[in-house]
Amino acid sequence: MPAEKSLLQRIREKELEISVKIDQARREAEQYIHDVKKEAVQIMAFAEKDGATAAEELYRSEMKNIGQEIEQIATRGSEEASIVRQKGEKNLQGVIEKIVKYVTLE
Repeated sequence: MPAEKSLLQRIREKELEISVKIDQARREAEQYIHDVKKEAVQIMAFAEKDGATAAEELYRSEMKNIGQEIEQIATRGSEEASIVRQKGEKNLQGVIEKIVKYVTLE
């Protein structure tokens, strides 16, 4: 019977060793999961900050472009108005003469 007890004792010792290894592996896995979650939160925070910075830069750039386009449109509008005014002024004397002739029936 001492051989069986010895064998039984060895089995129990092995079970205890395996149980300790399982517990250690579980703690390591939990720590790893905790670390990965923490890193994921940091990555998300960085991505949000980086994305917000990129969005702000794009917004400023586009607003600058829009401002330049507005200035160009305003300049073209002023130039076109000036051209139309000049053409109108050239024709004004002729139109006045035609109106006067029509009204006075000459």
